[in-house]
Amino acid sequence: MGSVARALLRLAGWRTEGAPPPSHRFVLIAAPHTSNWDAVIMLLAARIFGIRIAWFVKASWFVFPLGPFMRALGGVPIDRGASHGVVEQAVARFAGSERLILAVPPEGTRKKGAHWKSGFYHIARGAQVPIVLGYLDYGRKVAGLGPAFTPTGDLAADFAVFREFYSAIVAKFPDQVSTIAPPPVIGS
Repeated sequence: MGSVARALLRLAGWRTEGAPPPSHRFVLIAAPHTSNWDAVIMLLAARIFGIRIAWFVKASWFVFPLGPFMRALGGVPIDRGASHGVVEQAVARFAGSERLILAVPPEGTRKKGAHWKSGFYHIARGAQVPIVLGYLDYGRKVAGLGPAFTPTGDLAADFAVFREFYSAIVAKFPDQVSTIAPPPVIGS
């Protein structure tokens, strides 16, 4: 299947770079996320890298006939309209899994936001797994895996690392890219 994915990606003018870390348990940043095409490219790249990813998808995509197909691709339904302890559920899933690569777009949506959501960060901290800096660079047509990063607990300092890494990455729709900053602290 990796050769088919490689051929499809090459046909679209894309290539991959980087390699997955030796760990089979990590949170994969899926950024930037400004188009539905991001998921297609990400899934093809995952095949080429030889990794199986799990990823959150709006629950509305899991109705018949798409539901079984989305699950087969690694989709995990999520209700984005309400808080259901997603971080805790993801941490528990890591605790019960020897192999889990959870791809999370920190923007949470394809529309421009004031900041990244921090769920991916809290999942990695809670599960005690690294964060791998994944990216789709439409400027160079490269789907890549950057370094594995161990979150320190200093949200501002760690987000500065993410901001630096993604500063040269070009989204499909650059005007829709969210600011790479943690959510504001309530009460500050």
